[in-house]
Amino acid sequence: MPPAADLGRTLCVITGASRGFGRAVALDLCRLVQPGSALVLVARSGADLQAVQAELTESEAGRAGLKVEVVVADVGKVESLENIMRTSREVFNDEMEKIILINNAGSLGDVSKYMKWFTDMAEVDAYLSLNVSSAMCLTARLLQAFPPHAGLRRYVINVSSLCALQPFRSWSIYCTGKAARDMMFKVLAEEEPELRVLSYSPGPLDTNMQVEARTRTADPSIKKTFSNMFAQGQLLTCEASSAKLMKLLLEDKFTSGEHVDVFDV
Repeated sequence: MPPAADLGRTLCVITGASRGFGRAVALDLCRLVQPGSALVLVARSGADLQAVQAELTESEAGRAGLKVEVVVADVGKVESLENIMRTSREVFNDEMEKIILINNAGSLGDVSKYMKWFTDMAEVDAYLSLNVSSAMCLTARLLQAFPPHAGLRRYVINVSSLCALQPFRSWSIYCTGKAARDMMFKVLAEEEPELRVLSYSPGPLDTNMQVEARTRTADPSIKKTFSNMFAQGQLLTCEASSAKLMKLLLEDKFTSGEHVDVFDV
């Protein structure tokens, strides 16, 4: 079957939506959903989030009736998850055909030191709370709030990384978080056969995280690799990578739970 022309009437919840890849995904989804859809944008930066909201509201889709709500929140906190779910329930309506959760929020963590220096349990716990626990608990809350029923398809997208599959020296905390998330969503796909689950690796993106990688990475060879990629123009734009994710969603042929890399789309 040919890919769908659009995503229908959809509730989209996007974390980390204020900039970078999350912002690009929000802009693409805005163009692909039908009137009667809603986007719930989540991020810690209120000013940036409201700028994205204004851009979407003034777009063609916004003028056609797309609802765009923002939740300024740190997804690592319980009250933030409650606010996200409250807003999601408020904008959902029975005519919606799809729910798409984009688990994009995350951080690089301290890449300036090797694993043997991570002796502070509170530091590790805080990182895993933001990057692993929050994705698990937000996903669980959304699945409970919107149980399966005829006429509703549910999608959970985990924004993953090559670091979920391969070790990068001095990136132990980031690799740990990404690997844990991939396995979490593999298990979810096994537990919920009707659910569409995808771990999407967006590739090396030209974002602030890449600036951190080039300037703060402890391991000299890893640091040089990222610096060379930047110097040689090998980083991807967020827009180009988001377009590949949209292609996957429209075709809807991926095996639920699998890890798909941008370069394989």
